[in-house]
Amino acid sequence: MQNEEVFKIRDVAALLKVGEKTVYSMAQSGELPAFKVRGQWRFSRKDIDTWIEQQKHTCRDQRGRPDMSFASCERSLV
Repeated sequence: MQNEEVFKIRDVAALLKVGEKTVYSMAQSGELPAFKVRGQWRFSRKDIDTWIEQQKHTCRDQRGRPDMSFASCERSLV
């Protein structure tokens, strides 16, 4: 992790264009890759970039859970 960019919650929120509370809850639930430093959430830029790419290729239902049904994931048939 040498010379790797590390983000705070507000940085990830701005990057993903979501609220800070959303990022906090996603980190706390393990949905978003994160680690704590003295009780404060931190995010590796590399891990976040990888997570974003994975999200582009994963179908999700309205609650963010994986969903491979035809209605919500038409591209899975392509």
